[in-house]
Amino acid sequence: MDPLFLALFVAGCLLAGGVGFAAGRLLRLGATQRNLEAAVAEAEAVAAHTQAEAERFHREHVVKGREELQKRRQRLEQKAAEAKEKHQRLRQKLDARRARLDARARALAEREAALTQGLDAVEALAAEAEGRRAEAEALRAQVQALAGTVGRRQQELAAREKDAEALTDRLEEERGRLERLVAEHLQKLERTAGMSRDEAVQRLVAEMTREAKLEAAAAVKDARDEAKRTAEREAQKVVLKAIQRTAAQTTIENTVSVVALKSDDMKGRVIGREGRNIRAFEAATGIEVIVDDTPEAVLVSGFDPIRREVARLSMEKLLADGRIHPARIEEVVEKTREEIDEEIVEAGESAALELELHGLHPELIRIVGRMKFRSSFGQNLLAHSIEVAKLASLMAAELGLDARKARRAGLLHDIGKVAEEDLESPHAIVGMELCRRYKEHPDVCNAVGAHHDEVPMATPIAPLVQAADAISGARPGARREALERYIERLQHLETLAASFDGVERVFAIQAGREIRVIVDHAKVNDAVAESLAADIARRIEREMEYPGQIKVNVIREVRAVAYAR
Repeated sequence: MDPLFLALFVAGCLLAGGVGFAAGRLLRLGATQRNLEAAVAEAEAVAAHTQAEAERFHREHVVKGREELQKRRQRLEQKAAEAKEKHQRLRQKLDARRARLDARARALAEREAALTQGLDAVEALAAEAEGRRAEAEALRAQVQALAGTVGRRQQELAAREKDAEALTDRLEEERGRLERLVAEHLQKLERTAGMSRDEAVQRLVAEMTREAKLEAAAAVKDARDEAKRTAEREAQKVVLKAIQRTAAQTTIENTVSVVALKSDDMKGRVIGREGRNIRAFEAATGIEVIVDDTPEAVLVSGFDPIRREVARLSMEKLLADGRIHPARIEEVVEKTREEIDEEIVEAGESAALELELHGLHPELIRIVGRMKFRSSFGQNLLAHSIEVAKLASLMAAELGLDARKARRAGLLHDIGKVAEEDLESPHAIVGMELCRRYKEHPDVCNAVGAHHDEVPMATPIAPLVQAADAISGARPGARREALERYIERLQHLETLAASFDGVERVFAIQAGREIRVIVDHAKVNDAVAESLAADIARRIEREMEYPGQIKVNVIREVRAVAYAR
């Protein structure tokens, strides 16, 4: 085949192919352009639809999202408030716990201070013991020296005994010689006097008898004179002995109250374990509790009638309740003391109402009510004062004077005996000062102060009150002076002990044979307590007169209180 033809053929084929490819390409490009335009139109439609859907979705879901977001925000705020409240509660609990821890820290600090003080006291006692040990060593050395001295003295005594025996022999020889000389001298006297020995003895006896009779007569005369001088004193002693023999029952009646028990088994509960109940009761009331063999009864003893009444009522309440322990005892005693205070006020108001007295100061009414529990010379003081007021009022009415003032002065004339202040003045002066303090009329004040002639009488009411007081106390058996002196002695005993530094309370018990002195543990340590007891005892010996002996019991007590929450 011709190569040219072949080349042309090939070129023609390639050209035809290229033309066909180009035609096809053009056709495809046209189709693609149409497809592209259709796709663009479709894309624009889809985009428009998508935009519409997006706007619809935004309207639906964004609003819902905002509402949901609002709800979630409200829930979160509620949870935050709850969390804040819980936080506040936890903070309050932490504050309370911190306060309790602070209280415990303070209690521990106080206990540490008390322990430090106790250690100081122990060190002081140790130092004192060391000093006493040194004194004992010195005494031991002195005893040894004395033992040596005693040995030497024994040797000296043995030598002196030998000398005494020789001296005794010489004395016997001298006695014999003197007897011989006396016999010779008697013979010479008989010869000189012209009388025998028997005659001389008879004359001497007669002379001595005459002198003895004269001396006896003088002695009898002196004895009679002394008897006259001492008769009144001896008579007083006899009367006092008789009074003392009959005074026991009177003292018991005025210083002892009886509390009945359901059974004797209650005595053990009154005493308590190791005596803690009875000690707590006596410390709270200041009254001695006597548990003896008396069947179904215990005794409360004390000279202060208000304290004794508080103790009696408290004991009855504790026995009725059945719960007897130190904390309950203090609670019941305090409550009973408040009830007695109310009863005192009621008694004062009742007395004022009975006597139709108005305008009395509340404190005077309270003092008048205290007289209900006090006896004067064995006579109830409130009943005596009411009686004096009525008598003075009757006499004032008969004389045309102010009966109301007389009643007022009669009721108040003895309030100085129950004054709570410790005043060293007669009770009439104390009562007058109280009346002046609470704005009573000057006539009433003068009548109160003058009813024992302590001040001059400046009003006609004063002698009427004095006469009414004497009439009320003059009834047979109305008064016993010994009881008043007894109470004053016990009050003086308590006042004397309370005057020392560091003493908080003083109670005279066992009819004045013992005083219990409660001291402040912060001011008085154990070593000072011993010296304080000795100082009080020495002052009692110097300033008071009393039968027998008085026991001074100094009590130092530390109480630590804490609360578990």
